[in-house]
Amino acid sequence: MLARKSIIPEEFSLPGLASRLPRKPVFRDRVNKARFIAKNGSCNLAHKNIREQGRFLQDVFTTLVDLKWRFTLVIFTTTFVSSWLLFAMSWWLVAFAHGDLDLVQHNDTHCVTDVKSFTSAFLFSIEVQVTIGFGGRMITEQCPAAITVLIMQNIVGLIINAVMLGCIFMKTAQSNRRAETLIFSRHAVIAVRNNRLCFMIRIGDLRKSMIIGATIRLQVVRKTTTPEGEVIPIHQIDVQTETAVASNSMFLLAPLIICHVIDKNSPLYDLSAMELQCSDLEVIVILEGVVETTGITTQARTSYISEEIQWGHRFVHIVTEEDGVYSADYSKFGNTVRASTPRCSARELDEKPSILIQTLQKSELSHQNSLRKRNSMRRNNSMRKGAAAGSSANMRRNNSGLALTKVQFFSPSEGGQSPNAVT
Repeated sequence: MLARKSIIPEEFSLPGLASRLPRKPVFRDRVNKARFIAKNGSCNLAHKNIREQGRFLQDVFTTLVDLKWRFTLVIFTTTFVSSWLLFAMSWWLVAFAHGDLDLVQHNDTHCVTDVKSFTSAFLFSIEVQVTIGFGGRMITEQCPAAITVLIMQNIVGLIINAVMLGCIFMKTAQSNRRAETLIFSRHAVIAVRNNRLCFMIRIGDLRKSMIIGATIRLQVVRKTTTPEGEVIPIHQIDVQTETAVASNSMFLLAPLIICHVIDKNSPLYDLSAMELQCSDLEVIVILEGVVETTGITTQARTSYISEEIQWGHRFVHIVTEEDGVYSADYSKFGNTVRASTPRCSARELDEKPSILIQTLQKSELSHQNSLRKRNSMRRNNSMRKGAAAGSSANMRRNNSGLALTKVQFFSPSEGGQSPNAVT
């Protein structure tokens, strides 16, 4: 059976009307993506399938410095013990070849005195390499081979000491240790500054020793696709800051707010507040400088993903002047307050400057309304307090106006009546 044809034309039906309505942009939920740089500055990158492992052995010193402490200490101990055992075997062979180990045959010309076993040879090897010299064992001039072994052990011991102690020193004086006291704000903010949308972060140095020639660099890392169809998974885009003069050099004496103006050259130019939350970009911040006390170049890093960027916020002021001294309150280092900021992108703000004016006017009106409400509440509270004070005063006057009446009782007595007044 054929379906009955509708009297209403199809273009005027509900599906037809719904298809012609303008659709609002649909923002999909952001897929959780691994960040390139962690908050503590470590790189989230794993190197796999490296075939030429021998390249690491060509730079042994850097490889030892890059190793973890437990591996470095194991290599440190193993190297010294192995050298002691190796030269202990050499001293034992010298004594064995010279006949010093033969207890039956008395030999007055020993190569090394009191070396009668491998244990005594091992102890003598330790005494020679670390220059302890207890005095019980000593080399004589009867064996040229013993003199040769002594020279070789001294040279090898000096080389091992130089490499191992240098490695330990470089590990303890690494530049990333100084970066532990260079801090960044937990969140980044976007707000209006000088009638322009700006991306801002806060940096600070906890130590009194300064960072000389401190420079700041910002990069946006995102996945992009070229017009030819090539997909770049990690595309790094440099971002300019307000301190672009003199290669971003700054005087990091107190906590500073680093500002990036979102203009047409910024990768954030087309992002609105809603689109920012759905994007997968990552802003990397790199702070470099020379440590004043050691002269070593240090670098501190961090990153901000879209969830860590607060739109319409501004950092609170933490530097104040107290008794002629400037003080920084680091308990409020990452605190922010709301600021009147348009939710549109910087491109829309440049095309329609009236949006900013309307936003500021609404903010001013809301501020005035809040002030009126606050003043009215204060007046109401003061009126209530005055009424309460007046009523209490009236009650006191009424209570004080109530007089106690006196009642007189007459009792008969001799020669007349004497009144007794009782209240």
